[in-house]
Amino acid sequence: MKAAIVAAMGREPVLGEVSPPAPLFGENWIKVTAAAISHVAKARVSGAHYSANEVFPFVVGIDGVGKLDDGRRVYFGLPRPPFGSMAEYVVAAPRFCVPLPDDLDDFTAAAVANPGASSWAALTERARLQPGETVLINGATGTAGRLAVQIAKWLGAGKIVATGRNPIALGELKQSGAVTTIQLAAEPEALERRLVDEFEQGIDIVIDYLWGKSAVCLLTAAAKAGRDRPPVRFVQVGSVSSVEIPLPGALLRASAIELMGCGIGSVSVQRLVEITGEVLRATIPGNLDINFRKVPFADFDKAWPKDDSTSRTVFDLTQGATWG
Repeated sequence: MKAAIVAAMGREPVLGEVSPPAPLFGENWIKVTAAAISHVAKARVSGAHYSANEVFPFVVGIDGVGKLDDGRRVYFGLPRPPFGSMAEYVVAAPRFCVPLPDDLDDFTAAAVANPGASSWAALTERARLQPGETVLINGATGTAGRLAVQIAKWLGAGKIVATGRNPIALGELKQSGAVTTIQLAAEPEALERRLVDEFEQGIDIVIDYLWGKSAVCLLTAAAKAGRDRPPVRFVQVGSVSSVEIPLPGALLRASAIELMGCGIGSVSVQRLVEITGEVLRATIPGNLDINFRKVPFADFDKAWPKDDSTSRTVFDLTQGATWG
């Protein structure tokens, strides 16, 4: 079968041929129809992700959409290694599969699932969002951040503040539910003053996709503004800007900031799959919209290096399977 194969550490995945997986007792055998590139998948390829697989070769991809033997369409997560989701067939435990709503197409489902689950889990499982609370999305102009704004609105946030560098994208976010937008390209002192003002007005939750300098600025502003306010729940989801930050202990001692992460480990895989099902069921009624481009799987080698944060790359594997 065709599959995107990582041969060794540091090597980019390339389209090749491998024998299809054989299901073990109780596993679902799935014909994949759609699979999207994710930050986690790319980080696993480079070895940078904490869940990276050190056994080579392996097939890239952590989740996707496909059909079971009986024709039912499902979203699946964490197929049994070394077979990742970017292959014509995978096997996965039934507990890591959820049915797709009838009115949701495979490609939108594959695009929404991973980023949607990350923000949904951050808001509900980690931050425990209550109706009417104010949420700040740091890095809201990327694909995942844009979706997070929509999900926060759907889940009942009273006010949404969006930060990002792209002024055009920030303006568009007001149509998605953001009430206030803040451009991160401002001078550091001016940015901090603006953020302090927002925290003084009341921010309950921060969902951070960037880390790096903007996260430090947010934490500093929350500390300066929050001594007589309820704790700010700061949920770290992604590290697009930097994997590390300087974090003075005094900043946490002098404020009521609850700092936590959200990802595989801080939330169980089983719960993440369940949350993904909630996201998929909300996609149509919630009008959740995400930018993605559908690419034939045969064009994998060209598409992989071109993937970026402005649009998700979803591979179309519906053109027939090859038992190589």
